[in-house]
Amino acid sequence: MTALELLRPDHAPALLAFERRNRAYFAASVPDRGDAYFEEFDQRLSALLAEQTAGMHHFHVLTDGDGRVLGRVNLVDVADGSAELGYRIARHAAGQGLATLGVRQVCALAARRYGLTTLRARTTVDNAGSRTVLARAGFEETGTLVLMEKPGLRFTLDLPRAPL
Repeated sequence: MTALELLRPDHAPALLAFERRNRAYFAASVPDRGDAYFEEFDQRLSALLAEQTAGMHHFHVLTDGDGRVLGRVNLVDVADGSAELGYRIARHAAGQGLATLGVRQVCALAARRYGLTTLRARTTVDNAGSRTVLARAGFEETGTLVLMEKPGLRFTLDLPRAPL
């Protein structure tokens, strides 16, 4: 059974395996993390978890019933009630609705648990899968940009305000 979990230190081995296994797959649509990311993984993860504790980011993993990481859904650069949404799903798990599931769950958490009111996202024009996930989650196209030297699109989602 797939579960969305807030990133914890004990996810480190499964998260590193996920990133290594899918490195080439991810690099086809987002900038490669580079060798240093993998060589300094433990230190980098510790720094990111400290930033999460400080409320700067909210990192999540989608896991299977055996503790393997199937994907990531993150809210980064949290400030003034908004954050940037980013996500990636393992190659073998793509096309099964996991990105849509994870994004919808994180959007709900963003409003209820994190008190956010707006999420931003972006993707390249040629990434039809990512555009579909954003549309299914209710994001609206709000502009253009250049990503990885390709035409890209900006998206925004206004979240419902949590009741007082």
